[in-house]
Amino acid sequence: MILSIDEVNDILDGLCGELPEALFQELNGGILLLEEALPDPEAGEDVYIMGEYCVDELGRYINVYYGSFAALLFDEPRRVWEDELRTTLRHELTHHVEGLAGERSLEYKDSAQLDAMRRGEDWPEEEG
Repeated sequence: MILSIDEVNDILDGLCGELPEALFQELNGGILLLEEALPDPEAGEDVYIMGEYCVDELGRYINVYYGSFAALLFDEPRRVWEDELRTTLRHELTHHVEGLAGERSLEYKDSAQLDAMRRGEDWPEEEG
């Protein structure tokens, strides 16, 4: 089932409430739920960017792409949307915390994964 953007926004608000406030320190632009999808045309069919951590002249913020979730999860139940949103939020917050610490390990890992997907190689699923 496709959730509305308002439903997804409510889920994200709840997910943020699950986490310690300290994780949001210096995330001055907050978490933005954007309507569009962000496909990666170089990586093949059904590869979408779900979220991204940004640092620019506007500050530090996280974009979450509602359209990417809708494109991939259109026939999935609400709990799957919640799980994927939780995973994406925590992933992007990890980028934020690493960025504050001057660390870039997750950024390098993401880049390697995307490069592998663009070459048509499988990337092992992370165990959680």
